[in-house]
Amino acid sequence: MADVDLIKSRLTSHPDFPKKGIVFLDIFPILRDPQVFEALISHVVHHITSHTIGLAPNNKIDVIVGLDARGFLLGPIVALRLGAAFVPVRKKGKLPGQCIQASYEKEYGTDAFEMQSDAIQSGQNVVIIDDLIATGGSAKAAGELVRKLGGNVLEYIFIIELLFLKASSKLGTPVYSIIQSDD
Repeated sequence: MADVDLIKSRLTSHPDFPKKGIVFLDIFPILRDPQVFEALISHVVHHITSHTIGLAPNNKIDVIVGLDARGFLLGPIVALRLGAAFVPVRKKGKLPGQCIQASYEKEYGTDAFEMQSDAIQSGQNVVIIDDLIATGGSAKAAGELVRKLGGNVLEYIFIIELLFLKASSKLGTPVYSIIQSDD
């Protein structure tokens, strides 16, 4: 797993960001190194083509959904490599046209995600991508949006999973994370 070690080596930690007691794991150094960024994208695409695609009844991925905002950095590239559509999930009020909405809990209240109501067709196979899963609220909301439109969520993919929060067990769909952290 040399690619995982390479990706992990570029993560940087920022203690007490965005608030005291939180250690922020920063993926931006990965994006600044083209070789490591390529390793990350290739790793995700390989996982999808060697594992996730087998979860689809027709062995096809139709849509990659990226969560606001870091999922926007990975999702379009992965979608392009797979010949799939890319669909953004954004914070409330950021998308034009008719949208559907799902709320989720945050540490200090609730927030809402939206998706354009014509973004996914019934029966399409979907993979949801983001940089990190912590409590799982935003990922779960994205899955709700996909399902409201009749999409089939095959898997959630994250660069980093904070295992101690046990969020993946709340999603009801397989989760793949490249790097797992217990702190």
